[in-house]
Amino acid sequence: MRLAIDASRCTVPRVTGTERYAIELIRHLIRHNTQHEITLYFRDEPQLQWLAAWLGETVDQVTLKTIPFRRAWTHLRLARELWRDRPDLTFVPAHTLPFVFPGRGAVTAHDLGYRHFPEAHPWQQRVYLDLTTHYSAARARVVLADSVATADDLTRFYGISPVRIRVVYPGVEAPVIQDRDAVRAKYVLPERYFLFIGTLQPRKNIARLVQAFQAWRRLCPDDPAELLLAGGTGWLFDPAWVEDVPGVRLLGYIDEGDKGALLAGALAFVFPSLYEGFGFPVLEAMGCGTPVIASQTSSLPELVGEAGLLVDPLSVESIAGAMRQLSQDEPLRQTLLAKGQQQATIFTWDTAARAAWDALEWAIKP
Repeated sequence: MRLAIDASRCTVPRVTGTERYAIELIRHLIRHNTQHEITLYFRDEPQLQWLAAWLGETVDQVTLKTIPFRRAWTHLRLARELWRDRPDLTFVPAHTLPFVFPGRGAVTAHDLGYRHFPEAHPWQQRVYLDLTTHYSAARARVVLADSVATADDLTRFYGISPVRIRVVYPGVEAPVIQDRDAVRAKYVLPERYFLFIGTLQPRKNIARLVQAFQAWRRLCPDDPAELLLAGGTGWLFDPAWVEDVPGVRLLGYIDEGDKGALLAGALAFVFPSLYEGFGFPVLEAMGCGTPVIASQTSSLPELVGEAGLLVDPLSVESIAGAMRQLSQDEPLRQTLLAKGQQQATIFTWDTAARAAWDALEWAIKP
């Protein structure tokens, strides 16, 4: 097969979960490729050092094309190049398929949170996501879904046949745990703290998380633990969520190299998100040996299994109760710590790449 892959998200300056997915899945697809011709299409020039690590000994099977273009790169510039190259299959792992292109397509659907919580997205973004996701899923020969929850949503909202959907769980690599003392000093960390990492926006349920922390403090008045919120502020962030709340601190963006130590030092990682297509931070926390509290909705039960505490994200009491359990029951913490580390090992990029290749090869069959 002659496979075209949109690699434009691999060169963005700030890497989020979607970009990390594209980088790692493409890298491992190349590693597991034995027979196909792959062309990677970049919008910006890739860095040579990580490109060499990507290609390894497969350089003869991979062609790189950098095609700079300022606006509508996917629908104009990439589409034009695809018409020139005429691949057998075009795969877009982190965005949308071009509106017009030749041959068959494959795309990854990461989540449909905008359908569950439309109020948590600007209306322009919501309309664009609805249009492009519906089009891409309908146009693609095969759709890779990050979770069973996302696969079910594709069928529920867009009528996509389950025959054309493949659940391919992303891989997760636990962050490296650097010098804990240095990270503790850098962020002035307290001895005991609950931790949240993610964009501070309504979908992440920050308001209820803070309310749950306040309720936990009333339940455990002698415990000095604080609540640390790491991540940038997103659309519709309300400063009133955290203003004048004792024990709550905003850390802002944290350096990627500090994440492991920050997670490893936490009393628990609390992630009561309203909706997640796939919750990378939950598995990263487990991999670092941090007990997890997560929502019992969307994809999170698939990831957590029996290795964490699942809560009702709409119930402040449910979240606070789980925080009380992990702050007072050390044997439970140690049990979940061990189970979480084991659970995190299930989700690897090698497994994801093999499943993705199965789906892509199916897509070109008559």
